[in-house]
Amino acid sequence: MTEQQKQEVAVFRYGLIAEFVGATRLDRGEREALLQEKCARKWQIPHSGRTRVSRSTLIRWITRYLEQGQRLEALYPQDRNDQGQTRAIDEETGLALIALRKEMRKMPVPELTRILHQRQLVNGGRSVSLSSVYRFLRQHKLMAADEAPQADRRKFEAELPNDLWQSDILHGPVLDCNGKRRKCYLIAFIDDHSRLIPHAAFYPSESLACFQDAFYQALSRRGLPRKLYVDNGSAYRSRQLEYTSAALGIALIHAKPYQPQGKGKIERYLRTVRTQFLPGFKGQSLQEINVAFSAWLDDQYHQRPHGSTGQTPHKRFAAGLHCLRSAPANLSDYFRKTVYRRVNKDRSIVIDKRLFEGPVDLIGHRVELLYHERTPEHVEIRHQGQSYGLLKLIDLHVNARVKRDKNGQIELFGTSTPHSGQVWEG
Repeated sequence: MTEQQKQEVAVFRYGLIAEFVGATRLDRGEREALLQEKCARKWQIPHSGRTRVSRSTLIRWITRYLEQGQRLEALYPQDRNDQGQTRAIDEETGLALIALRKEMRKMPVPELTRILHQRQLVNGGRSVSLSSVYRFLRQHKLMAADEAPQADRRKFEAELPNDLWQSDILHGPVLDCNGKRRKCYLIAFIDDHSRLIPHAAFYPSESLACFQDAFYQALSRRGLPRKLYVDNGSAYRSRQLEYTSAALGIALIHAKPYQPQGKGKIERYLRTVRTQFLPGFKGQSLQEINVAFSAWLDDQYHQRPHGSTGQTPHKRFAAGLHCLRSAPANLSDYFRKTVYRRVNKDRSIVIDKRLFEGPVDLIGHRVELLYHERTPEHVEIRHQGQSYGLLKLIDLHVNARVKRDKNGQIELFGTSTPHSGQVWEG
């Protein structure tokens, strides 16, 4: 499994255990109920055919994460120590189990497992555990569909400030933006407990880059939430957002499709913006609307008592300042783009047609490269969790002439001198 795949698995695992390792303390009953709920659900597990997670697995992830200093790397999948050995249900036994299940569709799984052994259908005369049979049948969609329980629609409010943020996007008016007329979008965050707005601003698009900027502004101003509740748009489902949230210890929660009830507070706030702010705005540019909106947010929305809490958002948020988590000093580092490259024999690395020189020690290794898209010339290089500092930009004037030869090495076209084997001075 590659480093990137391991990272994706670790981010998924953190999402499952975030409620157990956060600052909010759960009593024994709440903890057990939450464990059972997560074990009962089906998940889309990255790079795995399984759809469920057992109680013992969740506890193992929680223990490992806490014992190793709450580092995301603690949740990386570990290499199997039984490589080459037969797993619980091999192909022959699996085919026999599928045939038996189709013959006895309503048979309870424990009884089906007993008959599987009674008829000696297990390859090699071994025994297969009940849990293995359950897992196999679920993977092949041979389990009876669970009866969906009635959805719980009770009102909910987070106990403390920054326990939970909600985020959504409002389609705004068409305005002047860098000399062009285009629709703008309000990207907003709301604190579930206080109804305070950590950050909200109009952007020229609803892209990941715009959402990341809004998220960064919210975190730097109001600290780190324990959970972030978002929609299912492409920006919210990006690998970059998942990694940023998990690395900062923020549980990223996605709303269930076609069930908007969970985002009631942020949607109510956006309706307020639509009915109370937008009708009075008379400007023509993106800059003008953000200046006017910021003033309306600070002078009116944050200073009015909220209908549900009876307090102003500022006052209710400030009452819980003692329990807030501050954003780290290097917060911007968590928002860097990550790419993976292999260091060539001549130490060269190409990122977006920019030619860099890597450390000699990493020649031939696949490395992790982190940089901000607004400053692509500043690239940090990492390998196996260790930082090797910033890459050296070789020569900005040769970027347009970079290509690879038939062996995959870097060479420059439009000149008689190839790069391979040549030492470049930055």
